[in-house]
Amino acid sequence: MTKPVGVIGAGSFGTAIAKILAHNNKVFIYSRKEAVVNSINNEHKLGDIILNENIVGTNSLEEIATFCEMIFPIVPSEHFRSMSKTLGKFIKPYHLIIHGTKGLDVTEYDLDKDAHPLKRNNVHTMSEIIIQETSTFRVGCLSGPNLAKEIHAGKPTATVIASRFDEVIESAKKVLDTKSFTVFGTNDVLGAEMAGAFKNAIAIGSGILGGLDLGKNIQSILITRGIREMIFLSKAMGGDIKTFFGTAGIGDLVATATSMDSRNYTFGTRIGRGETTSEIKKDMTELAEGVRTVKIMKLLADHYKLRLPIIKMIHSVIFEDFKAERAVTYLMKYPYGVDVDFM
Repeated sequence: MTKPVGVIGAGSFGTAIAKILAHNNKVFIYSRKEAVVNSINNEHKLGDIILNENIVGTNSLEEIATFCEMIFPIVPSEHFRSMSKTLGKFIKPYHLIIHGTKGLDVTEYDLDKDAHPLKRNNVHTMSEIIIQETSTFRVGCLSGPNLAKEIHAGKPTATVIASRFDEVIESAKKVLDTKSFTVFGTNDVLGAEMAGAFKNAIAIGSGILGGLDLGKNIQSILITRGIREMIFLSKAMGGDIKTFFGTAGIGDLVATATSMDSRNYTFGTRIGRGETTSEIKKDMTELAEGVRTVKIMKLLADHYKLRLPIIKMIHSVIFEDFKAERAVTYLMKYPYGVDVDFM
């Protein structure tokens, strides 16, 4: 790119994407914290992560929008709309925005209090938020499998850029492709975003089994039955199931649901070992996105009258003090029909 590329969010994943972009581009990375910006600019590091001198820190979203035509917002889903509203003041139609946030936004509904059904029009993907809150329409999403620690270590991986516009996919390939980072493309934005969000919930369930030390056999069963539940809910919401069988679906799910480098898997492991959600929240620097997503998926399943026993049990364990061992027993005895019933 002749212009710098912007990254919004200096967390582990945002920093990992900035490092990849810096191979071929000057990069502006945004953080609200002045200490983080100073560390990036003065020491070229963030914690123990060494950064390329092509990376410049800033605490101004206006600066990001002014200097960068292509922007990668990577912030937690619960803060994504407020960030987009602020960023939207400076965005022009020529901007190209590709988010890397794997979660869902909820409006006009209190996840902790409301008892009435959570409907599709209350739930928004990050791409939908960008379109709602800014003047650009050239929007895309970056999907996995992208474990941040492995990217920082230079280990090879691939990603999927999903956009309605081939121009967005090709532009992203130009700035992201390196010898250890390959980019695939798809036009199924909704499917990629649903897969990216839903797999975090299944990863928590897999982590619970890991914490209980129940072995890989049962974990593999949960992962394969879990993708079934992801597909049923995505179909109900209008998604295309083909994406779930590719890199953004099975690929991202396997990585996230089997690695201690995944916050969601780690969260589940700690639950399986007997810790409570409130205890884990106290010392987890970046809370697992899947915790919130489990609640959203459970409420959507209720609305669509879908039987999603894995999501039901993960929800019960996290939010209703249901014993993980009892949840496993329930799932082992659940009266499934045929093995594959979603094609």
